[in-house]
Amino acid sequence: MATTSNQLPEAGFLRIWQIVGNKKTNTPALIPISRTSFLNGVKSGRYPKPVKLGERTTAWKIEDIRALIASLGGAA
Repeated sequence: MATTSNQLPEAGFLRIWQIVGNKKTNTPALIPISRTSFLNGVKSGRYPKPVKLGERTTAWKIEDIRALIASLGGAA
Protein backbone atom coordinates (compact mmCIF):
# COMPACT_ATOMS: atom_id res chain seq x y z
CA MET A 1 0.00 0.00 0.00
CA ALA A 2 1.53 3.30 -1.08
CA THR A 3 1.32 6.25 1.25
CA THR A 4 0.34 9.59 -0.21
CA SER A 5 0.06 13.00 1.35
CA ASN A 6 -3.74 12.56 1.35
CA GLN A 7 -3.35 9.66 3.80
CA LEU A 8 -1.31 11.69 6.28
CA PRO A 9 -2.91 12.90 9.49
CA GLU A 10 -3.75 16.60 9.70
CA ALA A 11 -1.09 17.32 12.31
CA GLY A 12 1.96 15.61 13.71
CA PHE A 13 5.52 14.86 12.73
CA LEU A 14 7.36 12.75 10.15
CA ARG A 15 10.83 11.30 10.45
CA ILE A 16 13.16 11.52 7.46
CA TRP A 17 12.66 7.87 6.45
CA GLN A 18 8.91 8.53 6.23
CA ILE A 19 9.56 11.44 3.85
CA VAL A 20 12.20 9.98 1.52
CA GLY A 21 11.32 6.31 2.02
CA ASN A 22 13.30 3.34 3.25
CA LYS A 23 14.01 0.38 0.98
CA LYS A 24 14.96 -1.89 3.88
CA THR A 25 11.53 -1.58 5.49
CA ASN A 26 9.59 -1.07 2.24
CA THR A 27 8.48 2.41 3.32
CA PRO A 28 7.41 4.33 0.21
CA ALA A 29 8.74 7.84 -0.37
CA LEU A 30 6.48 10.88 -0.19
CA ILE A 31 9.21 12.85 -1.96
CA PRO A 32 11.23 10.56 -4.24
CA ILE A 33 14.73 11.91 -3.67
CA SER A 34 17.69 10.61 -1.74
CA ARG A 35 18.21 11.32 1.95
CA THR A 36 21.34 13.33 1.13
CA SER A 37 19.53 15.46 -1.46
CA PHE A 38 16.72 16.13 0.99
CA LEU A 39 19.12 17.14 3.78
CA ASN A 40 21.07 19.36 1.37
CA GLY A 41 17.76 21.02 0.41
CA VAL A 42 17.00 21.60 4.09
CA LYS A 43 20.44 23.12 4.59
CA SER A 44 20.02 25.43 1.58
CA GLY A 45 16.53 26.50 2.64
CA ARG A 46 14.70 24.84 -0.26
CA TYR A 47 12.96 22.36 2.05
CA PRO A 48 11.46 23.00 5.50
CA LYS A 49 13.58 23.04 8.63
CA PRO A 50 13.20 20.12 11.06
CA VAL A 51 12.11 20.22 14.69
CA LYS A 52 14.19 18.61 17.44
CA LEU A 53 11.91 16.34 19.47
CA GLY A 54 14.69 15.02 21.66
CA GLU A 55 18.45 14.73 21.89
CA ARG A 56 18.59 12.20 19.03
CA THR A 57 15.18 12.70 17.42
CA THR A 58 14.58 15.07 14.53
CA ALA A 59 11.30 15.32 12.65
CA TRP A 60 9.40 17.55 10.24
CA LYS A 61 5.91 18.97 10.75
CA ILE A 62 3.34 17.23 8.56
CA GLU A 63 1.91 20.63 7.57
CA ASP A 64 5.33 21.70 6.24
CA ILE A 65 5.74 18.49 4.23
CA ARG A 66 2.20 18.82 2.78
CA ALA A 67 3.03 22.39 1.68
CA LEU A 68 6.32 21.18 0.15
CA ILE A 69 4.57 18.43 -1.81
CA ALA A 70 1.99 20.94 -3.06
CA SER A 71 4.72 23.39 -4.12
CA LEU A 72 6.50 20.62 -6.02
CA GLY A 73 3.30 19.91 -7.95
CA GLY A 74 2.12 16.84 -6.06
CA ALA A 75 -1.30 16.10 -4.61
CA ALA A 76 -1.51 17.61 -1.14
